[in-house]
Amino acid sequence: MYAVIKTGGKQYRVAAGDEIRVEKLPGEVGDTVMFDQVLLTSDGETVEVGQPFLENSKVAGRITARGKNRKVLVYKYKRRKGYRRKNGHRQQFSLVRIGDIGSGA
Repeated sequence: MYAVIKTGGKQYRVAAGDEIRVEKLPGEVGDTVMFDQVLLTSDGETVEVGQPFLENSKVAGRITARGKNRKVLVYKYKRRKGYRRKNGHRQQFSLVRIGDIGSGA
């Protein structure tokens, strides 16, 4: 069984036992999180598609780690003006282990 969930402005295809790296979620390491924006579920035979989300469907997960992604360099430049700016950014993330996928059927 798998589901497609939406979190942090992105969509993820998840199954029980998967570990996904998502935008930083509130809570501490070890806390349980519920994803209620479920777009699609499938058990191998039937596929349920929401419009846009499925009613009564939730995906449970547990935050296993926190961290920062690799640095992304941002460089601003204006030709012939001597204007140069170099900046870096490291986006925070949460590593989530998917547990139970509950369907509303």
